[in-house]
Amino acid sequence: MSPAVLVRPRPVHQGADLLAAYLPGSFYYSSAHGSLLADGVHASVEADGGDHARAAAAALASAVRAGFDDPVVVGAIGFRPDDPASLVVPALVRRARAPAGDGPTATAAVPAWTVTPRPEPARYTDAVRRALELIDGGELDKVVLGRCLDLLADTPVAVPALLARLVRADPAAHAFAVDVSAPGDPALRTLVGASPELLVSRRGTEVVANPLAGSAPRVSEEAENRRRRAALLASTKDRAEHAHVAAQVARVLGRFCRELDVPAEPAVIGTPTMWHLSTRITGRIADPADPGTSALALAQALHPTPAVCGVPVDRARDAIAALEPLDRGYFTGLVGWTDLHGDGEWVVTIRCAEVCDATVRLFAGAGIVAGSNPDAELAETGAKFRTLLRALGTRER
Repeated sequence: MSPAVLVRPRPVHQGADLLAAYLPGSFYYSSAHGSLLADGVHASVEADGGDHARAAAAALASAVRAGFDDPVVVGAIGFRPDDPASLVVPALVRRARAPAGDGPTATAAVPAWTVTPRPEPARYTDAVRRALELIDGGELDKVVLGRCLDLLADTPVAVPALLARLVRADPAAHAFAVDVSAPGDPALRTLVGASPELLVSRRGTEVVANPLAGSAPRVSEEAENRRRRAALLASTKDRAEHAHVAAQVARVLGRFCRELDVPAEPAVIGTPTMWHLSTRITGRIADPADPGTSALALAQALHPTPAVCGVPVDRARDAIAALEPLDRGYFTGLVGWTDLHGDGEWVVTIRCAEVCDATVRLFAGAGIVAGSNPDAELAETGAKFRTLLRALGTRER
């Protein structure tokens, strides 16, 4: 986002209007609760020691002193503690209702793509086998291994059209576009995606988290989808993987909440490309005036969940560094917003890509636990790529 002077927010009432108003360099976020478009930079949020929540609170207080009525912090945070973050107090924020699934979708010519997997599929399955050896040896209970697809187009990628297709394909997803350009780099780099996984939201005293773990690809035949949903609910392996995540999220939120409701059984939720085991955890904040209970502070306490890292966290993160050939950067980090009152919404940065001119890097990962099959985990990551591949207009793989 480019620097700008203070501009008062003006209400916008249609989610489609905000989507149409998005330009590369802006911040866009939408979910079932509404949509937000932010432009310009009043202040960058720099966190000493990685405490982004504390830095955000200080930046919001400073914005109030500068004359902002209801400032917000928006942006993205990387996977590892030492990864970059792109957080700002924007100069202009507009809000609207959630976007609908109908209406015109921005159009753009479909480029010709060159696609390069990183690592090669055989190297990915080999990494899964090595992870299984660590699990069998008792060093890990779970580790999430990711891979990338590097796409090169014959023309620059139209990010607004890509974002619009993601939103139209699944309005219930948490869609986002964030400027994550490196300081001093003239090239604009945009993190764009449609995450199905809510890390945490806070509205007043109400807190919601919706961890996902345990997945199966969605297909076009409804009878087969019914079979896959039932198999996912009955899978000992997938339920054990999911239980790790839900229990950890509940433990963390329990430190901040006076009430916490954790369903005894997971449900199955669907996206256009996947089925996931899901647990919707709700609670009431014990002390909403405490800055340590802001949406970003809660997200920071929860991250990384076993859904994107593993168990135990430190060993899993070390295994990821050893077994994945590329730095994740923002993949499996956080995207969202927080306001002056501590309310906000943060999601896990999955079903995403980084776009820079004519290049796109897609990310996907799979949770490896005892009983995982390397070829099945490769296929799962391939299915997860489909969200972005469909939006980009290239064939699924």
